[in-house]
Amino acid sequence: MSAATPAASTPDGASSSVAGAPAGESSSSNVSDLDRMVLEYLRSRGHKELEKAMEEIEKSAAPADDKGKQPETAPSHTISQEELIKQLAIFAQKPANPDENAFKDSSSVLQELSTMGNPQNIQNLISSIGPVGAEEILSLDPTDKHEGFRELESWVDGSLDMYRPEFRPILFPIFCHFYLDLVQQGYREAAQNFYSTFSPSIPSIHHATLHHLSTITLPYHVQTDEVAQRFRSEKYTVRMSRSGFSLLIGWLTEGFGGEPTGTGDGFSGEKGKRGRAAVMRVVNNHLRFDVSASSTTSVSPLTWEESTGFLSAVVPQTNGSNVDASAYNSSKGELKLGPAPISEELRAETERTLRDQAMVDHDPGAQYDLHFARPAPPAGLASPAISDLPPHPPSFKTVDVKREVEKVRDARKRIRLDPSALTSASLNTPQGAAARARALPSICAYTFHDVGEGVPCCEFSPDTSLLAAGFSESYIRLWSLKGEKLKGMRSDFQMNNVRDVSSINKIREKGGSTTRKLIGHSGPVYSVTFDPIGGSGSPPRYLLSSSADATARLWSLDTMTNVVAYRGHQNPVWDVKWSPMGIYFATASRDRTARLWSTDRTSALRIYAGHLSDVNAVGFHPNSLYLGTASSDCTARLWDVQRGACVRVFYRHDDIVSTLAFSPDGRYLATAGEDLAIRMWDLGSGKCVKKMAGHTASVYSLAFSAESSLLVSGAADWTVRCWDVKAAGGLPSKVKENGTMVNGTSEDHPPEKETESTET
Repeated sequence: MSAATPAASTPDGASSSVAGAPAGESSSSNVSDLDRMVLEYLRSRGHKELEKAMEEIEKSAAPADDKGKQPETAPSHTISQEELIKQLAIFAQKPANPDENAFKDSSSVLQELSTMGNPQNIQNLISSIGPVGAEEILSLDPTDKHEGFRELESWVDGSLDMYRPEFRPILFPIFCHFYLDLVQQGYREAAQNFYSTFSPSIPSIHHATLHHLSTITLPYHVQTDEVAQRFRSEKYTVRMSRSGFSLLIGWLTEGFGGEPTGTGDGFSGEKGKRGRAAVMRVVNNHLRFDVSASSTTSVSPLTWEESTGFLSAVVPQTNGSNVDASAYNSSKGELKLGPAPISEELRAETERTLRDQAMVDHDPGAQYDLHFARPAPPAGLASPAISDLPPHPPSFKTVDVKREVEKVRDARKRIRLDPSALTSASLNTPQGAAARARALPSICAYTFHDVGEGVPCCEFSPDTSLLAAGFSESYIRLWSLKGEKLKGMRSDFQMNNVRDVSSINKIREKGGSTTRKLIGHSGPVYSVTFDPIGGSGSPPRYLLSSSADATARLWSLDTMTNVVAYRGHQNPVWDVKWSPMGIYFATASRDRTARLWSTDRTSALRIYAGHLSDVNAVGFHPNSLYLGTASSDCTARLWDVQRGACVRVFYRHDDIVSTLAFSPDGRYLATAGEDLAIRMWDLGSGKCVKKMAGHTASVYSLAFSAESSLLVSGAADWTVRCWDVKAAGGLPSKVKENGTMVNGTSEDHPPEKETESTET
């Protein structure tokens, strides 16, 4: 029979054509495959009730003759992406836009179905599915992220030279989100392949974060890791010019521009659209663009990279809105950065003592002491009044007079270091040796022997008579640098027997040695500091220490015992520092706060909260009005000591900030940490004025010379480097290592400038 000839009637009256039978089987097979895909998807998403409902619908819709039968073979077939969306996502055309799915937005499904007159049971079924469908299945395709990032990188590299530094910072946040998405969705092998393929193209300043991300390999890690959750919950700020932002939008929407030679039609083809869609999802959900009115060529190439990050979280809000660090600092007004004033009574007594000692000592240089006793006010700095200082005793003591007298004498006798003298002198001549003596400090090194678990901290007393070190074994050890015996009080003395100085000497220990161990902490000691009340004029009387046991302790150096334990922090206390006034001190802790204490109270006076991670270091401004903090959230902050308010935010570091130091003249703050760079900040404007690079490992300590002209840094690369603070920077130069020229370069990055160092 031909295909047009009717077939014989069957017993039940059904008839079919020979040619139509295979077509019917193929159509039934296609429907069965689609139903199975829907059921598998619902099962993977955990929709148990919907899965049962779909099975019931399938059974009720199946012909009676086909029930209980299994197909012999499942024919292979391929459908387009659009067809999959239309069939799997229950595609329905919108009247206004026939190519758009009316059921894509689950919140409007019921409304759309009502207008179409669909049955109520189908409405309830689809509305309960939630935001799932073929679009989401396609968004989970791991190849889209690989292709999207490859195309984004090609577009950035193919951009004009003037735009490339502006576009490159966007690669890092998109890389991180793509990697975390792959891990979250269970594509572990695809995530590792994505990381190994594209991580080398990410700038080196992000290598620490990339290494941390490489340890995240399971969905559970993404949900519990602090760094991953920060990427998920906060928006990453990217700074761009207006023209650069327009070019990025053009590429995301249409695939225009930047395509390098040999890429083919990847930007405009089907893969290109899906890759750009994956990038677009990250841009819309996780990035915040700070569009600058400045032209691309007017901004330093390095500034684009350093103006990115989680700025909205680390910079406090101003008037309820997020601003960048520069705008926030400007809104806080002028700071009083001049030296702290002293009372006229103390100044008069200091000058009288200086005149009396000059007559006794017959020192010809003493005639200049009065000049140093009344220094000229610094230019360009607002000086505080006595009323601006934190509360302090109304009257002075003998120790205050001795401190001020020695301060004047030190200012007259001190060798003034001038690093600029090295720029014009030849180091191989006698004049060069004299210039080196003027420019660089002398060195006195001490070595700790037989320290099994390390020495987390050490400190010299202001008069250089004592050295204190904190040990990981939970104790502190003191050394007398003058060879004097350190004697404490006998344990059997009675307080009623103490009447004068001679009676105190009688109850001291008879023996003694040049070293002493102080025991009291129950965890490693992370910081020690001597009280500054006596200055260089007399030995210190007290020592402060902080520890992993979440306490700070005050030790009496007269009795060699622990006097007070200050409790309040909930986690290890990383740092403790005295105020220059000697009455107050500050602590920094893992609980993300810094706290202000006074020696006569066991509870904190102020809590400085705002950092997003550990506060690693604290330091007082020379006039005691401000407190600086350095944190693992890659920022440093300046706080008003009395009000407890943040008045400056310093955000340019690329990793943990582990240490800071104020210049003695009160103008600058130096910070350093895990990103290997030292940054100099102008406290008045809050801007970074200089970046000093040279260390090859984390920087853990900083110290200024008394003239604020030299900065010394110590790092884990086993070097100590001396930096010319006031150098203007400029062309690449060479680092001087112990007077010998060695390889080293620096770059000029306005408005901040890199400068050279002298390595010791």
